[in-house]
Amino acid sequence: MRAVIDHAAHTPYSDPGRHADLVAALPVDPAALSAIARNVIEHYRASAHELPEANLREVNSRWLERILDADQSRHPGPLAAPRELATRVPGCCRDHTLFCVAALRTHGVPARSRVGYAGYFIDGWHSDHVIVEAWIDGRWRHFDSELEAPHAGVPDPLDIPTDEPGGRGFVTAAAAWAAYRRGDLDAERHGVDPNVPVHRGPRFVFDEVIYEVAHRFGDELLLWDAWGRIGEPGTPVSDDDATWMDGVAELLLAADAGDLEAERTLLGRYRADAGLHPGETVVQASPFGDAAITVSLA
Repeated sequence: MRAVIDHAAHTPYSDPGRHADLVAALPVDPAALSAIARNVIEHYRASAHELPEANLREVNSRWLERILDADQSRHPGPLAAPRELATRVPGCCRDHTLFCVAALRTHGVPARSRVGYAGYFIDGWHSDHVIVEAWIDGRWRHFDSELEAPHAGVPDPLDIPTDEPGGRGFVTAAAAWAAYRRGDLDAERHGVDPNVPVHRGPRFVFDEVIYEVAHRFGDELLLWDAWGRIGEPGTPVSDDDATWMDGVAELLLAADAGDLEAERTLLGRYRADAGLHPGETVVQASPFGDAAITVSLA
């Protein structure tokens, strides 16, 4: 494996901390690991009507250690022990992925989260999504820990190829941005949900690339955190920002193609550019309409 950082090392977000023994007991097999992730974490939107109101703000736990704190407060013991749906920790694709990435890293398997779009949930729509990318059998392999069975466009959710923008599979945020700039992608069909008009379009696609770079380099932040050049939902992307993002996306796509020099350049830019790299705090919005707050990342 060739990469510019050690993807087998924990980040502050994937480090299980006091729950290290529980995570060490998890399997590395993607199917078994994904099933346990779904057993511990329940998607806050898919099952909103079945999750207690008192637990919903656990979606902001951010660090795996805190996610597992919430789980263990209700289910002290092995993570594979069955949980009733209503007692699981509310989360989303980012959290299912972080759970799996943490287990893989604990076992010495290089792993990272990839941010992009899935065309396989809603016909004609591309949902913002996070999946696992792990070094398995001598290659980077993608799997979707939320899927229990194949979907249209995803014959094998445990081995997902990177799709062409606009397809039924998974496409990275950088590839989506590049296609949008070429005029080959309708940004208005990329976002949270067809029924949520503000969270879609060019601004949304722009912001997703920043998330993708942050996750690649170990800042696996929430998908409603904001920093740097991330803008208010629905606001236009300036010409200056668009040109800046063209360079970022080009480096990320080159890195995905195996160009280590491009990846080193991107990492250097990420560390130096406040438009890309979060500082000591981020602005945390809310999927439930709560007022945005400033949160320390310490």
